[in-house]
Amino acid sequence: MGNFKGHALPGSFFLLFGLWWSVKYPLKYLCRRKKNTSSISSKARFQRLEFTEGIVKVAFALIGMVAEQFVPDGPHLKLYNYEMKQWDHLMNWQHATMYLFYGISGLVDIVAHSSNALPVAMDRMMLSLAVFVEGFLFYYHIHGRAMLDLHVHQLLLVAIFGAAICVFLEVFFRGLIVLEMFRTSLCILQGSWFWQIGFVLYPPSGSPEWNQMDHNNIMFLTMCYCWHYAFALLIMAVNYTIVSWVVRSKMKQAPTMEIGLLKTTERDQESEDEI
Repeated sequence: MGNFKGHALPGSFFLLFGLWWSVKYPLKYLCRRKKNTSSISSKARFQRLEFTEGIVKVAFALIGMVAEQFVPDGPHLKLYNYEMKQWDHLMNWQHATMYLFYGISGLVDIVAHSSNALPVAMDRMMLSLAVFVEGFLFYYHIHGRAMLDLHVHQLLLVAIFGAAICVFLEVFFRGLIVLEMFRTSLCILQGSWFWQIGFVLYPPSGSPEWNQMDHNNIMFLTMCYCWHYAFALLIMAVNYTIVSWVVRSKMKQAPTMEIGLLKTTERDQESEDEI
């Protein structure tokens, strides 16, 4: 992860999941409110989505671990260098550990939503632990860094630990749209901020490096962090609006025959009551 691509990879993973959640959770919420959109709101359909999401999570985690271990300057599964008598590429090992816990979270998703072997709440519990482990590793990952490097990673920790607490609350308040959307916003924020860290610390295309000791850069990046979160909220608002329009369109396209059958049933019931 000590280069631009190493930050862009996890950033892309978090962005993809955040964008997906910004569609999935409004869809579930609106379908619960509008019961007659049965074609898109069946419980089995959403359960299959959770199962597929677990598979994608495992695949992303495997890609991340392989990338961290087998890049040209990676450890290639060697933890200790006996020639130099020191630990070998601990940064890569820490990042691989982060991906490992997200992979475990994906496996729990698969088992919990394909069988009765685990309580369904275990998916949120394991995701909360995976996010916490990510923050725990990053907290001890940034000691001794330059001032600007330290600051951008500390801002990342705010989003990580905020998401960990949010997902943990979902263990007890499952299906609460407020928590789900808050978690989604922090996931998008993590993804975009990983990209921002890559541009700041490892400017691509030969761009000039940022002054690591300039306090004005710290002030700007703090403000930029808030802009990233505003952008995440904007994305969620747009996706919520689109999903709401789609659900309403499905309702309008519902066959009028269902209404006719309902009225016929009501008339029959009234006739029986009169008799």
